[in-house]
Amino acid sequence: MKFTKMHGAGNDYVYINGFEEQILDPAGLAQQVSNRQFGIGSDGLILILPSEVADVRMRMFNIDGSEGEMCGNGIRCVAKYAYDHGLVERLEMTVETGGGVLSLTMVVGTSGLVEQVRVNMGEPGLTRGEVPMIGPVSESAVSVSLEVGEQQFEMTCVSMGNPHAVIFVDDVEHFPVATIGQQIESHCWFPERVNVEFVQVLSPTEVIQRTWERGSGETLACGSGASAVTVAGVLTGRTERKIINHLRGGDLKLEWLENRSVIMTGPAVEVFNGDFDPK
Repeated sequence: MKFTKMHGAGNDYVYINGFEEQILDPAGLAQQVSNRQFGIGSDGLILILPSEVADVRMRMFNIDGSEGEMCGNGIRCVAKYAYDHGLVERLEMTVETGGGVLSLTMVVGTSGLVEQVRVNMGEPGLTRGEVPMIGPVSESAVSVSLEVGEQQFEMTCVSMGNPHAVIFVDDVEHFPVATIGQQIESHCWFPERVNVEFVQVLSPTEVIQRTWERGSGETLACGSGASAVTVAGVLTGRTERKIINHLRGGDLKLEWLENRSVIMTGPAVEVFNGDFDPK
């Protein structure tokens, strides 16, 4: 099986060209390739497939083999791969995801290869039913209080095609992300589990984010999570509509437009290609 290792702001995945390769057990393969000691090493597996409704289709699998609806950093790399490897010849394309069809625009560098990708992440879902989380489906998921252990956390829950819980903290560097993130990920409030973003506001236009991703643990970046953070910051009066988000793997530029769509711009990098023999 041929594969390509790519990352967006340090959020790394193994990518398989499904136009050429046939994958029978993607959940099992995700667990194999993601292992950083005995596999290739990644935050999961992404398949690039033919689509009947878009230029290409993306399927994303976490380290534990569970399938996610969407990955903001992953979709930028899908677009880069599709253009650089000749699957799509235009600098504007559409990608089918589990969270819907998204539109992307690519920026090509002097090498002729894609370096940056701009993604229209779509409109956020802000009700309990859209996230999803338990409770009345039409009730707002903004600034809700959740008790974890003996602590109370105020969080704003947002769907960006996948579920996110955004929590603002004073010192994100020293916050126990793994402990609290794991507890919230599997909390009974979230029937499909949830990605958890811990965010420190530096100014109305600048934040620092750490992410606990469902099924993968802490990752260096999360693009859909950064989009959710942008929305949560505006709704809680902490940030403006256009921000720079500093993640552990790099920076993302985000804007929540007045027409409700969130626009994310960030890097997409191809690291290496290789062959892997699934067991």
